[in-house]
Amino acid sequence: MSKEDFTADVCSINEIDPEAVAFVQERVMPARTIERLSRLFSAFADPTRLRILHALNVIDELCVCDLAALSDLSVSAVSHQLRLLRDRELVHARRDGRMVYYSLADEHVSQLMAIGAEHANER
Repeated sequence: MSKEDFTADVCSINEIDPEAVAFVQERVMPARTIERLSRLFSAFADPTRLRILHALNVIDELCVCDLAALSDLSVSAVSHQLRLLRDRELVHARRDGRMVYYSLADEHVSQLMAIGAEHANER
């Protein structure tokens, strides 16, 4: 395809649809929501964190050592990822003596994982 073919397909009319713009502007997400959503999705951008979330989706609760073994990483590396996931409110920690167990924060995290996997596997 030549450059001329491509430019022929581009809309040459530079008109704004005021009704469409107004419709969207009335429904715009608050800046705080956009920021929190961006932070949430950034947590899903790392394969290690996805493996951790997947493991916690399969088994309700795991300790750092179990997650490290499943991720083939050091306990320190997994702890670092869990701290980020806690900060993004995707996992909860429960202390039992010296042990700390992690679980998904709520059903929404499980749903996000399922919807994301479904979308990733679409053709």
